[in-house]
Amino acid sequence: MPHAVSMAAPGLQALILCGPGSSFPTFTANPDENPKALLPIANRPMVWYPIDFCYRTGITRITLICPPSAAEAITSALNTNPFLTNLPHPRPDLLAPEGLDQNTGTAELLRLPEVKSLVTSDFVVLPCDLVCELGGDKLLQAWMVKSASLSDLLSDAAGGPRSGGLGVWYETKTATPIKGEETDFIATAPLSSPSLPQQKGSLLPSISKLVYSMPTDSLNDLAEERKGFPLRHGLLRRHPRVRMLTTHRDAHVYILPQWVIEFVDRNPHLESIGEDVIGWWAKAGWQKGLAEKLGMDDIFKSVETKEDTQSTEEFGESPDEEDPEELRSSPPVATRGRLASHGPDGGDGSANGDRTAVPPILAYIHPSDPAAPLVRRVDTARLLLAVSLQLAKLPSVEEVGPEATSPFAHARKVAYPEGVKPRTTITKQDSLVAENVTVEEKSSIRESVVGANCQIKEGAKLSQCLLMDGVVVGKNCKLTRCILGKRSEIGDNSVLTDCEVQENLLVEPKSEEKDAKLMSSEGLEATEEEMQQVFQDLDQDEEPTA
Repeated sequence: MPHAVSMAAPGLQALILCGPGSSFPTFTANPDENPKALLPIANRPMVWYPIDFCYRTGITRITLICPPSAAEAITSALNTNPFLTNLPHPRPDLLAPEGLDQNTGTAELLRLPEVKSLVTSDFVVLPCDLVCELGGDKLLQAWMVKSASLSDLLSDAAGGPRSGGLGVWYETKTATPIKGEETDFIATAPLSSPSLPQQKGSLLPSISKLVYSMPTDSLNDLAEERKGFPLRHGLLRRHPRVRMLTTHRDAHVYILPQWVIEFVDRNPHLESIGEDVIGWWAKAGWQKGLAEKLGMDDIFKSVETKEDTQSTEEFGESPDEEDPEELRSSPPVATRGRLASHGPDGGDGSANGDRTAVPPILAYIHPSDPAAPLVRRVDTARLLLAVSLQLAKLPSVEEVGPEATSPFAHARKVAYPEGVKPRTTITKQDSLVAENVTVEEKSSIRESVVGANCQIKEGAKLSQCLLMDGVVVGKNCKLTRCILGKRSEIGDNSVLTDCEVQENLLVEPKSEEKDAKLMSSEGLEATEEEMQQVFQDLDQDEEPTA
């Protein structure tokens, strides 16, 4: 069960986006019956984790948003899965807008009438694949201190600045990096130092102002196209001290003010929240004229400030001139953790003639310390296995007591010890075995997660594996780093290494496979169609302009 609900977050609501799961082709070939949100992470449905995060944050107004075709499967899980039926009250709502399909972008989703009418306050957006041990209440507190201050709230009534937003990024180059994991390029500028001592455990030291954000792959393509690093002089004038990160990833956790709905509605070219909404918002804070092009002046109805009238002669340009050509040389600062000092230290610098006061979009950069709470997206099969095995190592409530455990600890490492026969090996320090699992003699389970109602027959050996519910592993099988879908069956004496097995699939006895996706012919056809669609979408993509 989730931990007790924290103090309520007044007026804040949460949207959990339950996408199609195209990055899990082996297990979501039929996303209507097996949506990504219900894939198990360490024996809990994936969507349980962001829901738990909301309750721990103090947010109880939670809405899951999914395509209409997946609504029946998710509704059934909410009513039958023990981890979801045990959620505190009020329980999450489910919204399945008619215009939402498997290809709708996250920003496009915010334009749907059902979603626009749903959002009546500042809100949090979360992906269904988020696993976050970090206390959301601390994130919310940092956002309120730095981006939703009392002065902002008071001036808002008079048409002044509006509240800003906050996003979360985490390091991917950990002690156990995942091959091929996506990363994002972000640039941040320091905030002014607080005059009062900070509370222990405060996240404020890890909060900075986001000034640039895009996927690293997109940055590399842009740099190759323009034969140089795509960084504007205007950014460095506005923010002389810039920190650039290339090995972090956007967790897609955003605390957003309600005005973002209108911002997205005014800019139909914005397709995704992470790449488009956050990326353009960050640039609008320093790129001259961009806020007006994006319609922010109409949204905020700001008045001229002292910065509006500041002369820009020192930069050799008038307020109406475009920014100079982007820097052609790659500065040595484009590496993780370095500081760029292209001028004297200065906070945000001058407004360079901007007429619109853009509220800040802040970045929380999660520490890379191995002892730090786990923050990770689980959107590929490799991550599904790695994060499940990492969570399996958490001590159980039975071992350390309810007050000393992670919010993701299970009650017991082996939920049904009666089903385990003598002369078996289960390494409890790094394994999880769910309810109604039978393990026959001479079997071995090491560093693995076994779902409910599985059967491990005599002599079978599992190492670093993830078994979903109802799997049958035949006699004398040897499985290493495998993920087995629901109700799949592995024939006797099979040897599988680094394999994925589709749900309901029978693997013939004595099979030997390595680094393979074992799927039915229908599943393979569906995967090929998905890949063809991806290539078609890539061919049609063009860089948006503003």
